[in-house]
Amino acid sequence: MTRQKRFIKAFFKEKPIALLLSLRDGPKYATVISKRIDCTYSHTIKILNEFKALGIVDFEKRGRIKMVYLTKEGEELLHAIEEILKKF
Repeated sequence: MTRQKRFIKAFFKEKPIALLLSLRDGPKYATVISKRIDCTYSHTIKILNEFKALGIVDFEKRGRIKMVYLTKEGEELLHAIEEILKKF
């Protein structure tokens, strides 16, 4: 296990951080996110709903697909987490 992964496990929950990091390269839909972070779809939706309540992500409906994207606050949080992870 890398030092960075040990840091995440010690201080953060692994899946929410992985979800946030998966959105750094643009909006995605929940199925793609859940596959990328190796998480069940239902758990991914639960995390996304918590993030939406916190103002970290928002959803945009495109036809039948609901895209997930970071809000301004979410982008700021992502950059802060990336800076922390660079130290490890």
